[in-house]
Amino acid sequence: MRIAAALCGAFSARIGGCGAHSGIHPALTIGRYAARMTDMALDPSPARAATKPAPRSAVSTGVGIAGLAGLIGWFVVARHYGMNGEHSALASVFFCGLAMVLWSLFVDKVHRNPSTGIDWDGQPRSWGEALVTARIKLVGLWTTWAIIAGAYATLHYYWDGPYLFAMKWLGIAAVPMLLFSLPYVLWLDRRLVKPQDGAWHFGQWLLGGEDAEIAEVWKHWRAWVVKGFFLAFMVSIVPGNFIPLILRPWGEILADPVAFALFGIALMYLIDVHFATVGYIMTMRPLDAHIRTANPYGMAWVAALACYPPFVLMNPGGPLYYGGGAAEWHQWMAGSVPLLWVWGALLIALNAIYAWATVAFGLRFSNLTHRGIITHGPYRFTRHPAYVAKNAFWWLSGLVILPWDGSLMSALRNTMLLAVVSGIYYWRAKTEEQHLLADPAYREYWEWAQENAFIPRLMQRLTGLVRPAIVLEPDPKVGPVA
Repeated sequence: MRIAAALCGAFSARIGGCGAHSGIHPALTIGRYAARMTDMALDPSPARAATKPAPRSAVSTGVGIAGLAGLIGWFVVARHYGMNGEHSALASVFFCGLAMVLWSLFVDKVHRNPSTGIDWDGQPRSWGEALVTARIKLVGLWTTWAIIAGAYATLHYYWDGPYLFAMKWLGIAAVPMLLFSLPYVLWLDRRLVKPQDGAWHFGQWLLGGEDAEIAEVWKHWRAWVVKGFFLAFMVSIVPGNFIPLILRPWGEILADPVAFALFGIALMYLIDVHFATVGYIMTMRPLDAHIRTANPYGMAWVAALACYPPFVLMNPGGPLYYGGGAAEWHQWMAGSVPLLWVWGALLIALNAIYAWATVAFGLRFSNLTHRGIITHGPYRFTRHPAYVAKNAFWWLSGLVILPWDGSLMSALRNTMLLAVVSGIYYWRAKTEEQHLLADPAYREYWEWAQENAFIPRLMQRLTGLVRPAIVLEPDPKVGPVA
C-alpha cells in the first residue's frame, strides 16, 4: 500500500490541462493499430471503423521523444559513472529540457506560431517604445517574484526535508533571473502584438495607472500562484526520484519480479517528474509554452490541491488514507512467481500510460492551466489518460477490496476511501474541462473524443448515455480563456 499512497503525494504531477507528435515511431504505429482495433471492437460496421482524425495537437510527438532521449541519455551516463548526487539529478532535468527546447525551435519552429503573440515579420517597435511598456511590466514581474520569494521565506514548510533542495536552487537562480529579465522583456516587447499582458497590468496597478484592468491582474496572479506552488514541489522531489534508480544494481533489479516491477514503476515516475519539472520552468512565449490562463474556478483548485502536499489527503495519516490493514499486491501474490511477473508488468504498463500522458505535453505540462490543447498520444483514447491510469494503478496495486488483516470492515472502509479518492480525480477532470471548454479548440477536441475516443465510447456502451452525466459548462462571466 505504500506505493499506492505515495502516488498522489510526492510523485503526483498530473495534469495541467485536460489536453490533449510527427515522425514514424514503432509505439505510434502500434497506437494507431490499437485505436483502429478498439474502434472495430466497439462498432464493427465499416462506416464506424473509419474514425475521424483527431484535431491538430498543439504539441508535436517529436518534442516528447527528444525530451525522452535527453533524459534517458543522461540517465544511462549517470548510472554508468555512478553519478548519484543531487547535482546529477538536476542535470537530468537540464538535458531533458534542453533537448525539447532545441527540437521546438529548430524542428517544430514553435516561435513562429501565431499563438505566441509575437510578430516576427512586421517592423519591431523602437527600443524607446518598448522601454515604455517594459519598465511597467518589470515592476509587475519583479514584485510578483518578490512576493513569491517572501512566501517561500516565511512558510516553515519550505525549509524542511526535500524542499531545502528546491529553496537552495531557486535562491541560486534568483539573481540570473533578475539580470536576464531586463533584456528579455525589452527584446520581447519590441515584437509582441499586445505587450500589455498580465505583468504589465499588475505593474500599472502598482504604479496607480488608470489603464490597469483588475481582471488581467487576477489572471496574472492565478498563473504565478500555480507556477510558484508547483515548481517548488517538483524541484524538491527530483533528487529523491532520481538517485535511488541510479544506485540500484542491475543484479538486484533483475533478481525477482517484485524488484523489477518496483524499478519499472519508479522509472515511469522519473519520466513524469522530469517532464513536469521542465514544464513548470519553461513558461516562455518564444517557446509557445506560456500560460494562456490558469483555472478560474475555486472547486478546481480545491480538488487539485487536495492531491499535493501540504494539503494532500490520501497519504498515511491523512483523512482519506486507504491503506489501514491492507497489503500491497506482491504480498497477496507472493506464492506465485508467474503471477508476480504478470501483475508487475500490468502495473508498469499503467504507469507507462501515466508517464506518456505527461510526455505528450512536451514543454507545456502544468496543473490548473491552459497552455494549448493536446490531442495526440494517449489523449486519442481518453480525455484524461493520466487520471484513468493513475486510479487503475491504485486499485490494482492496493487491492483494497481484499481483507489482509482478516477484517471485512477494514476492506470495506478502505474501498470506500479509495472510491472517494477516485471521485476527487473525477471532479478534477470535470473542473479542468469546464476551464478548457471556453476555448473552441478544446470544445472541438472534446466533441471528437466523445464520438471517436475509446474510453468515452466504452462508457457510452456501459451506461447507455450518449453524453456524460456531468458536463460543467464555462461560466460566461469568467470571460475568454485565452
